[in-house]
Amino acid sequence: MKKLFLLIAVVLGGAATHVNAQQQPIRFGVKVGANLSNWEGETVNSAQNLIDLSDGNVSRKMREGVHAGVYMSIPVGPGFEIEPGLQYSQKGTRLTGKLPWVETEFLNANMTITNKSEYIELPVMAKLYVGEGFHFFAGPQVAYLVSNKVQAQASVLGFNALNREWDIKNGFREFDMSVVGGVGYRFTNGLNLSAGYDHGLNTIDDNGNFETYNRTFKASVGYTF
Repeated sequence: MKKLFLLIAVVLGGAATHVNAQQQPIRFGVKVGANLSNWEGETVNSAQNLIDLSDGNVSRKMREGVHAGVYMSIPVGPGFEIEPGLQYSQKGTRLTGKLPWVETEFLNANMTITNKSEYIELPVMAKLYVGEGFHFFAGPQVAYLVSNKVQAQASVLGFNALNREWDIKNGFREFDMSVVGGVGYRFTNGLNLSAGYDHGLNTIDDNGNFETYNRTFKASVGYTF
């Protein structure tokens, strides 16, 4: 991890030196957006096999979340920028189910279990502009797990029967490494839109026993000053 931060520092230092040599301005911005997150891996596939046996009574869904943060656009050359950032991001996964017995269908009993992970992320993106405002971006991202909770919700006949939440951070990996990629468009007034995908490289558990990884789609709106 120390080597990764050192590499990022070297890249940013080199980019800043190049900018100073060309006297191009460094710009700052803010962004906010929506997340759709899930887990993927061998353990999830095994769980999916059990879910398939439930005859539709249990299903796996993506967890909705948000992200928000700041970034710095460092021009390196014509149509090329380095963009480090710092942001808060919600990830996780969700299971929903209902009682499988015909005799209890009238109860309309439903259960939802959600893993709610919250990260502070440090992405460092390389942005390549193609045409007026349109660009591709890709790069590494380091994330620190601030909080991890499991929420259990149940309803019967449309009324809430259970709504509890537990802090479960022990056993989860504190630092997550991802590769990020996507597309975007920046308007001349500084407004920008983007859509990207985070592909986790580290297992979410400390020991790597579950072989399960974060997967997140992001849609963002931002403004570059």
